[in-house]
Amino acid sequence: MTVTALGLPSVLKPAARGAAGEAPREGPLIDTFGRVATDLRVSLTDRCNLRCTYCMPAEGLDWLPDDRLLSPEELTRLLRVAVTRLGITNVRFTGGEPLLARDLEHIVAATAALVPRPEIALTTNGLGLKHRAEALAAAGLDRVNVSLDTVDAARFAAITRRDRLADVLAGLRSAQRAGLGPVKVNAVLDPDTGREDVVALLRYCVEHGYQLRVIEQMPLDAGHQWRRGQALSAEDILTALSHHFDLTPDPRPRGSAPAQLWQVDGGPASVGVIASVSQAFCAACDRTRLTADGQVRNCLFATTETDLRSLLRDGADDAALEAAWRSAMWSKAAGHGINDPGFVQPERPMSAIGG
Repeated sequence: MTVTALGLPSVLKPAARGAAGEAPREGPLIDTFGRVATDLRVSLTDRCNLRCTYCMPAEGLDWLPDDRLLSPEELTRLLRVAVTRLGITNVRFTGGEPLLARDLEHIVAATAALVPRPEIALTTNGLGLKHRAEALAAAGLDRVNVSLDTVDAARFAAITRRDRLADVLAGLRSAQRAGLGPVKVNAVLDPDTGREDVVALLRYCVEHGYQLRVIEQMPLDAGHQWRRGQALSAEDILTALSHHFDLTPDPRPRGSAPAQLWQVDGGPASVGVIASVSQAFCAACDRTRLTADGQVRNCLFATTETDLRSLLRDGADDAALEAAWRSAMWSKAAGHGINDPGFVQPERPMSAIGG
């Protein structure tokens, strides 16, 4: 197999209207480079019941106090602004671990009731999904991504610091039975065991009808211990898989999807590789992010945020919330800058931003 470049062009030129001036007051949620955000990632909580080594210290983190978190009513209002005024068509709930969030089914149902109805997805570690999948599907959830880095029980316990692999696998089965498909598996590989883990993961996913997405480890750990060259790259991942599978590029257009897809042994099964570090796809980014405490982030790696929670609690109307959100996205940088000499890792770890 020949490994080809995975990324879309990451060098952007400003749109015709240029970087100067204010954000448009209506129309799509656009930035100065002409990218339109239609995909909203919503972190419902910074809490998590795993302690993955690449994300969180063993003793955990100081959680956000409850009074700083958006209430379900505040969140529902912001979701309505995003969908009805800003053109958001896809909403994905994340964490921390979103199954730990209060009123999750209520929030999903309120989102499904919006007109026009967005597609609704959930990214979860799968703990507890066995008991929630049916209720979430009934509330309006369309599909689910489950984080799983290995199907080896001992390695799972070492990575997550919890012996809960059986619960995650049960959650995957329940999601599939509930119709939350296509069920996707998100994997971040351990630098030492990942070449073996990814082969077993792909075999497991093909056998059970799940779609594997392998994500390059990114500098979003709480301890800021990420070092370039230690994590496995997309090329490493594809090379490891090519020794066991026949991988051919998926002929379908990639669009703004973060994963480059490869057909496995002629299809229909596929595997995706998200090369956020080695082959940045910032030029096609269509995402905006809302944290659990009501901050808009225009990039996963942004070092600034726009505070919608304070606006809400100070009595701002929907037009003011819309304008603040538009301004936040208008100032989005051309790229995340991970490969720039002056890159600065965000203060918030992934668990407090949302994937």
